[in-house]
Amino acid sequence: MLVGFFQELRAAKVPATLREFLDLLGALEQGLAFADMESFYYLSRTCLVKDEKYFDKYDLAFSSYFKGLEALPDILDELIPDEWLRSAFEKSLSDEEKAKIKTLGGLQKLMEEFKKRLEEQKERHEGGSKWIGTGGTSPFGANGYHPEGIRIGQDGNRNFSALKVWDKRDYKNLDDSIELGTRNIKVALRRLRKFARTGAPDQLDMHDTISSTAKNAGFLDLKMVPERHNAVKVLLFMDIGGSMDHHIRQCEELFSASRTEFKHLEYFYFHNMIYESVWKDNVRRWSEKTATWDVLHTYGSDYRVIFVGDASMSPYEISSPGGSVEHWNDEPATKWMQRLTDTFEKVIWLNPKTKDVWPYTQSIEVINRLVGSHMYPLTLEGLEEGMRYLSK
Repeated sequence: MLVGFFQELRAAKVPATLREFLDLLGALEQGLAFADMESFYYLSRTCLVKDEKYFDKYDLAFSSYFKGLEALPDILDELIPDEWLRSAFEKSLSDEEKAKIKTLGGLQKLMEEFKKRLEEQKERHEGGSKWIGTGGTSPFGANGYHPEGIRIGQDGNRNFSALKVWDKRDYKNLDDSIELGTRNIKVALRRLRKFARTGAPDQLDMHDTISSTAKNAGFLDLKMVPERHNAVKVLLFMDIGGSMDHHIRQCEELFSASRTEFKHLEYFYFHNMIYESVWKDNVRRWSEKTATWDVLHTYGSDYRVIFVGDASMSPYEISSPGGSVEHWNDEPATKWMQRLTDTFEKVIWLNPKTKDVWPYTQSIEVINRLVGSHMYPLTLEGLEEGMRYLSK
C-alpha cells in the first residue's frame, strides 16, 4: 500500500526519492508513527519532502490517497503486530463480547473477528459508534457527531468540533507556481547567501574555545569571533507607477523581505526603463534624483543587481532617444542597460507577469535579451532560479 502512496506523491510532482521512501519504512518499523494517522502524516512528510514549497502538493496527494482510508487493512496487515491488534480490539468490546470471544478460542478467533470488522469497512458504514463511518458517534468519520473527532472525507464543516481536518492544507501558499507572500520570499532569498564575519569579536567560538582549553592543560581559554552575517551586496531597482500599480502588493512584499534578508542592500526606483537617473523617494522624485552614472561609479562590480518590473511598454521606450513617456532622454534605455550589465557581474530581471504571456509582449522579449535571458517570473520557483544564478 505504501508503495502506492509513494507513487501518488511522485505523480503529484513531489520529488521524493526511493532512499527517502526506505527511510520512511525504516521509521515505521521502529514504531515512530505507530497506529496514529496524524503521526504518520508528519513522519512521512518529514521523510519524503525536503523542501517546504512542496508541502501543498504533499497535502493534496495525502488527502487524495488516504481519503476514506479504504486501504487501512493493508497497513494493519503489514505494519501492526498482533499484540496491538488484540489491545485495540479489546478496547472496543463490552465485557459480554470479550467473554464470548474468549470461549471461541482466544487470539486466533479474536484476530479473525477483527479482520471481519475491517472487511466490513470496505462498504459504507452508517450510524455506528466504533469504526470509520458516517452519521454516527464514532470519533472517526463524517456527517456525524463526536466532541473530539477527526473529520475524513466530509465536504465542509458541520459541527465545528473536529480536532484535525486532513484537507486543511496549511501550506497551500507555498506552491512554487503561485505568487509570493513575504514569508515565502524570505525562504527563496536565502539561496543568495555568502556568509562572512566582520566587526567586533563579540560571540563565543565554542569549537575554538574547547580546542584552546584542551591545549592549555584544561585552563579555560575563551575565543571570540565577530557575528556571522550575509555578505552579499544587492542593488534593487523597482519599477513604479503605470501598469505596475497592479503589482504593488507583490513589490511591497519583495521589498520588505529583501530589507530583512540582505544586510548590504541599496534600492532605487524607476519607471518602465532605466535612463539617466533614478530616485529613492517617490514623493520627491522630480527634485531628488540620483544620476545613474553615480550608481555605476559608487557601487562595486560585486553587487548583485535585481530589476523588478513587468517590462510592458512601447518598444520605443527601450530603443529610441526621447522614448521615455515622462521626459526627454538623450540616450536610449538600451545604452544604460548595457552599461549596467558591463559594470556589474550579475544582473537579473524579476517579472510579476506570468511567463506564459511573455511571448506576446515585444518589450518583454527585448528586455529579456538585454539581461542575457536572465528574466524570471515573480513566483517562488522563479525567484529561487534567479537567486541561484546570482549566487554562482
